[in-house]
Amino acid sequence: MADFSRQETADRAGVPLDEVSQLVELGILAPAEGDRFTVGDVRRIAVVKTLQHGGMPVDGLAALMRSRDASLDFLDSPMYARFSALSSVTFRELSNETGVPVDLLMVIREAVGSATPQPDDLVREDELEVVPFLEVHMAQGMNPHATERLLRVMGDSLRRVAEQQADWWQSEVALPLFQKGAKGGELGDLTREFGEDVNPKYQRAFEAIQHAQEGRTWTANILTGIEMAMTQAGLYTRQDHPPAMCFFDITGYTRLTQERGDEAAAALATTFSRMVQRTSSQYAGRAVKWLGDGVMFYFTDPGPGVVAALEMLEGAADAGLPPAHVGLHAGPVLFQEGDYFGQTVNLAARIAEYARPGEVLVSQAVVDAAEGTPTSFTEIGPVELKGVTEATRLHVARRG
Repeated sequence: MADFSRQETADRAGVPLDEVSQLVELGILAPAEGDRFTVGDVRRIAVVKTLQHGGMPVDGLAALMRSRDASLDFLDSPMYARFSALSSVTFRELSNETGVPVDLLMVIREAVGSATPQPDDLVREDELEVVPFLEVHMAQGMNPHATERLLRVMGDSLRRVAEQQADWWQSEVALPLFQKGAKGGELGDLTREFGEDVNPKYQRAFEAIQHAQEGRTWTANILTGIEMAMTQAGLYTRQDHPPAMCFFDITGYTRLTQERGDEAAAALATTFSRMVQRTSSQYAGRAVKWLGDGVMFYFTDPGPGVVAALEMLEGAADAGLPPAHVGLHAGPVLFQEGDYFGQTVNLAARIAEYARPGEVLVSQAVVDAAEGTPTSFTEIGPVELKGVTEATRLHVARRG
């Protein structure tokens, strides 16, 4: 059903009005009679915006859609309600209305694995579903730190489920279809019935967080599929000087903070957060999000990223934390709402899982881009990584 005007569609997607008009002119959006748009159109704008941030040409996507080698029609399905639109209220305004501290409200977005918002950012509609749950906690005088931990555990657990679903879908459903000759535009129709059958139901707060997790990982698969289709069609070229993604994991960090009590845990978390934020910023990077026992980083240059990882490894040891292990990979990434997606991110995570405690492990792409930095690399040979079809050349990084 076409429910929104052009301006309402732009507002819900968080884009300027002229961007909606551009997508209409390119044929990516097709408004109904009276210039009305659907919730599926809002989701399509979000996907296109992510592709643009990742360096893909929007006119190339339009050409791919005209040839039916790619399609976003499947986003009209109700199952994609997980791709939430923006509301009209900010975190600060919502805090004033409900009495829930703004820092706790912003944890809702952090709990699902997205980048930390600012108080004046708009709240997503799915995040509003969690607020009554928090209001009950505040009304009962519960410890906000305990509520925050509960939110983070809910988010982290569902993230693991959602990522496993996405990995399975990519390797067992999407990739086999591509290998059999299916075009990108056919994937939505070929998988629609299956996807609608597995749509679960949960309680409101639980469902809102789960849907946000699934929306994030499904977005990654959608964008990866479109990236593959556009590369096959010659409409997209990978960057010559790609950025690097880094995963910094401390095994047992969550358990350690829980064992030390609220105040000690908060002090340890603050010390660790300041250290990683300061070090990553010093080397042209940033902490994108917290993931249970670790942090995901983005670095504009792989070389300084390796130096930063080595310093953070030392800093964690100095702070009395358990040994950390780090993985880095360089390549093109896709950006949406402060988060990064794509094959580069997935491979960096796999490398971090393979790294041993006290080790910074990097791919050959990082070594190639790190020439001239004060580091040395020792190759450990081609390695079979979980979920990666081909062996990956890995190197241990050290100061040098």
